Amino acid sequence: MSVALITAGSAGLGAAASRLFAKNGFRVIVNYANNEERANKLLAELPALSTLPQDSTGENFAVIKADLGSRDDINRLVKETVERFGRLDVIFSNGGWTRFRGWASIDDNAHEEDWDRTFNLNVKSHMWLMQAAKKHLDETEGAFITTASIAGVIPSGSSLAYSVTKAAQIHLVKALAVMAAPKIRVNSVSPGLLLTDWAENFSDEVKKNHIEKTKLKRTATVEDVAEQVLLFAKSRSITGVNVVVDAGYTL
Repeated sequence: MSVALITAGSAGLGAAASRLFAKNGFRVIVNYANNEERANKLLAELPALSTLPQDSTGENFAVIKADLGSRDDINRLVKETVERFGRLDVIFSNGGWTRFRGWASIDDNAHEEDWDRTFNLNVKSHMWLMQAAKKHLDETEGAFITTASIAGVIPSGSSLAYSVTKAAQIHLVKALAVMAAPKIRVNSVSPGLLLTDWAENFSDEVKKNHIEKTKLKRTATVEDVAEQVLLFAKSRSITGVNVVVDAGYTL
């Protein structure tokens, strides 16, 4: 039975992907950083969603706490996953970080600590996770999928540092697709504005204007994006691709 590790998996897009993978017969490991209660609440949902035989031993689903800003924690996360589940078929590398700075001022976006942390979480963490998991994904001819952003496609988003590091992440994915071939597929999804808890940082006016600029006059949902992640996991012929899921905002 295939195993999927979903980082930052206890809320928002990560939780939507965790539920969808469970519904599609995967065993799922949900990584979380701090909110143990939320992670365990999601964990309790997954067996009832699963198409797998009822699991009373905890062999199909698990939560693992790990800080994606720590290379040591990333290595431990992969090690514990494989020790517990015996294999690793899919990684949805969904972690990232930003601080809201806006686009009005270069000076407001010139905080070195922001740049260091966004690069660490939005670029390096995916690299370290891929490195740690490569030998396991080689064995299963698996898939590695990251969450990028339309901010990496056009200058936009919560801050300049976020936009630039998301662009770097998309480039990293293409490079990893070359380096991990021929056994591992590496792809990314770039959502537009998702109305998760994070979207509360934006005013109602900003959200309304975003929707008006989309061609479909709505935002994408976390479920929409999760479906694309699942498609990447299942496809044997797609690698090095960044799929924009934004209801036509960037057109």
